[in-house]
Amino acid sequence: MEIIKFVAHSKKVISIAQKYGWYPGARYTNLRDVKTFQFCSEGFLDINWKSYDFEMHLAAAAKVEPRITIARDVECIHSLDGIIREAEELLRHSTHVAIVPKDVLLNGRLQELIPKEFMLAYSVPTKYGGTKVTVESFDRPVHLLGGRPDVQRSLADVMKVFSIDCNRFTLDARYGDYFDGRRFIPHPMGGYEQCLTASIENINQLWTDYSVHPDVKALIGGPV
Repeated sequence: MEIIKFVAHSKKVISIAQKYGWYPGARYTNLRDVKTFQFCSEGFLDINWKSYDFEMHLAAAAKVEPRITIARDVECIHSLDGIIREAEELLRHSTHVAIVPKDVLLNGRLQELIPKEFMLAYSVPTKYGGTKVTVESFDRPVHLLGGRPDVQRSLADVMKVFSIDCNRFTLDARYGDYFDGRRFIPHPMGGYEQCLTASIENINQLWTDYSVHPDVKALIGGPV
């Protein structure tokens, strides 16, 4: 059994990734590029966390019924109750809902404060964002949000990873670079599609030795 991999990008990227076992993803603000893909019960519905609109998110979830969607980021512990109420509504339309803890006051308290029916999402640190909540606090199956593929894989050694979304490699592919399993380097032949394909193949290879946790197997639906 493998973890679930999503990419939220163009039709071209999603089409290539699907050949390697990945699933489509999209922000709730842009469902255009996933219209031609099987999304219901398979897709990943991401959010616009810098300018979040719950009603728009809920409407999109009701329309596409994703496999997993992300609740509003918990940037302040005092907003947690409201975010849980929103997550409960989202759960009516999504197989799984993940809550993103970011306030350091949540350290060591996720089991106590976040109901078990919700997964957690870890915002992999990048220059665009991240979380200071310790990885040790994440007590249940986790979705890894963005970041470098090698960093995602290293986090999986200390987390119960259910799924990832990754599109970092699409940015590098625009400049003729690909992920070789350790770093991004120029592709020997170049070409956008060649870079995409090589990166996806090497990201898949990173996860071949990953032992999926029994808690994750139970959620994915395979034998524990």
